[in-house]
Amino acid sequence: MAAPAGSCEIVLCKETGEIYCRSDLEDLATPDEELPADIDNEEKYITLPDRRGLDLGTQLAFDFAREFLPDDFDEVRDIFGRRGAYQNFKALLNRRGVREKWYDFEAKAIEQALRTWCEDNLIDVTD
Repeated sequence: MAAPAGSCEIVLCKETGEIYCRSDLEDLATPDEELPADIDNEEKYITLPDRRGLDLGTQLAFDFAREFLPDDFDEVRDIFGRRGAYQNFKALLNRRGVREKWYDFEAKAIEQALRTWCEDNLIDVTD
């Protein structure tokens, strides 16, 4: 399955560990002539999940608010009930001076989710 327009799929070869990018954005994509002919073989290749696939959406912001902004938790919940949630959430982070903490928290959560995904898909991770 090809990546939708404007997106990028990161594909891992389970046998070699080689990583490929399928995209319609020339600057990001592995050139078509370098993509393996059998890249659609699901036994050999697996597409890495994107942010949505890791399920790190609103719940992550709530977890952060519980830990670092407990007095603002109701405001965070309200923010995510309206349009422009992430922009408003980041404005709150700036007002409270915790934007860097958020980025650290988010990075750790992404790393843990990816490690769990790799474990679930029998992919060895080396540090």
